[in-house]
Amino acid sequence: MHVPSLDPVEAAHAVPASTDVVIVGGGIAGVSAALFLAEKGIRTVVCEKGRFGGEQSSRNWGWVRQMGRDRAELPLAIESLRLWRQLEPRWGIDAGFRQTGIVYAFRAGEDEEGLASWIESAKQHQLPMRKLDRAAIQRLLPGVAGDFHVAYHTADDGRAEPSKAVPAIAEAARKRGAVLVADCAVRSIERKAGKISAVITEKGEIGCSAAIVAGGVWSRLFLGNLGVTFPQLKLLGTAMRIESAAELPQMPVGGSDFAFRKRIDGGYTVSRRNASLVPIVPDSFRFLTQFLPTLKTSWRELRLRVGNQFFAELVMPRRWSADAITPFERFRTLDPAPNQRLNRAGLENTIRAFPAFQGASITHQWAGLIDATPDGVPVIAPIPSIPGLFISSGYSGHGFGIGPGAGRLMADIVAGDYPVVDPAPFSFERLSGTRNRR
Repeated sequence: MHVPSLDPVEAAHAVPASTDVVIVGGGIAGVSAALFLAEKGIRTVVCEKGRFGGEQSSRNWGWVRQMGRDRAELPLAIESLRLWRQLEPRWGIDAGFRQTGIVYAFRAGEDEEGLASWIESAKQHQLPMRKLDRAAIQRLLPGVAGDFHVAYHTADDGRAEPSKAVPAIAEAARKRGAVLVADCAVRSIERKAGKISAVITEKGEIGCSAAIVAGGVWSRLFLGNLGVTFPQLKLLGTAMRIESAAELPQMPVGGSDFAFRKRIDGGYTVSRRNASLVPIVPDSFRFLTQFLPTLKTSWRELRLRVGNQFFAELVMPRRWSADAITPFERFRTLDPAPNQRLNRAGLENTIRAFPAFQGASITHQWAGLIDATPDGVPVIAPIPSIPGLFISSGYSGHGFGIGPGAGRLMADIVAGDYPVVDPAPFSFERLSGTRNRR
């Protein structure tokens, strides 16, 4: 893989005959749900078709933030931050979390991305967010260029290590009784009297009464085979790791065209902000109606791209039987090539903002595919048409930061417990207003 490293996970080689809940996907959404289900005493199996955390969960920027979240998502982000702080003292999970604060800085004339009005939301939730003038920016961010005229700082946001978080959370879940199975694609489900009775994997059948689809960009394809339409598209994000001798801010910093985060290995993760690539694929046309409003409002941040992926998905099977080899087995890990042009631009823009980065060396470059919904908010909910089937997907680039809280909420919903936050903003039904071809 292109990513610098990914901690290993101690996983089983065989599946059990039965369990209570099967989780499809071993990213941060899946393993976080497994941890909280196991804590509730619910027997849980996590099936990962490749490596745990091998796709977007290890390829993101590693930001843990509340600032700027969609207002519907903010209570979940607040709960997630609380859980990030508890990972080590409560569960012994070393995910590299550091509560450093996060800053967004803007030059004169740049779009401040609604953060000025978002301060009111911060006040309502007692978040320590403040607006900084030019002098305050210089005090908070030594080495920053002098042309930033306004910034927004939330002191209790932070950062964590994508290469460590999923393996560490998965290990905590395993120690509490969850079964982790790697290189094990889930092919389909079985039903009795309309309800889930088993999950069919490439390694055999697992009897169960509930299943959670936490497959990231694969969730749409998996559910489509079950006759469930889930409007989700892929975005491609690209990033790099750099080495720099300069001592620069410990907190993540973002501008209109750059973003960076200090890593615990001494380097920095750097990216070109507001520049996601949008592969044009057959689903782009199937879901055009739902995604068109987002495209109209966010077109400056998106770059449409036509390439081989369109034809690869055009011929990819969308229906299969439970005894057939599936696309999940043919493509164990999505490892797209990084976009070097965008990475170069990201580094150049970072150097412009912090000249001390001049001379930094690039050690790794990578890319990842982001699961996006039409409104940019995930679905964490039951699927009404199939009793016992749940979904935790569509995180739209926010999944790493809100992953622990999302796992807690998913576990509460599956167990029938009082939810940690209001689940209504994450319902499946909210995305079903327009019919689409499957």
